[in-house]
Amino acid sequence: MEHAFPCGNPALDFVGTLRARRNATPREMLTSPRSLDAWFRESEMVDGGTNSRPSDVSKAVTLREAIYSLIAAKLAKEGFDESAVSLVNATARTPCTIPQLGPAGRRIEATPDQALSSIARTAIDILAGPDASLLSECGRPECTQVYIDRSRGSRREWCSTKCRHMVNAAAYRARKREDRSRPATARAR
Repeated sequence: MEHAFPCGNPALDFVGTLRARRNATPREMLTSPRSLDAWFRESEMVDGGTNSRPSDVSKAVTLREAIYSLIAAKLAKEGFDESAVSLVNATARTPCTIPQLGPAGRRIEATPDQALSSIARTAIDILAGPDASLLSECGRPECTQVYIDRSRGSRREWCSTKCRHMVNAAAYRARKREDRSRPATARAR
């Protein structure tokens, strides 16, 4: 798989296609029509190819950033940016993906616009629904993945076990470096 889906939610996983967004050089995962088609397929938004074009990649990135700005505003308890709201609403108004029943079972074929519409609708459901208060951002400074925290007491700190392990490993290495830098007499106590 080319893409990661730690959230189990299409809109939040879609926002995560720009990895480490606060780093000096974030990692863009939607770099080509092929990578956008792969995301649609791997997310199970569609079963076949969507035949994306470069203009679809541009639309997808613009939608992703609008959704992220709305989520960031929700996390910061601030008002929504009206242009982001307009873009998400306009995208959601277009027809979305529709499952079809055939001899081989269920199949979803869609255009890039239909897949993006489904993502926008999911984002609206999250931002305006009961899960909005459960939104949280990964505690690993290099990660900006947003997820729905359904843990007991809302104490989850990381988007995935991979990030949790990276944070724990970094803390362990820092403790070891600190131990080595202290004089031997201080360590013996």
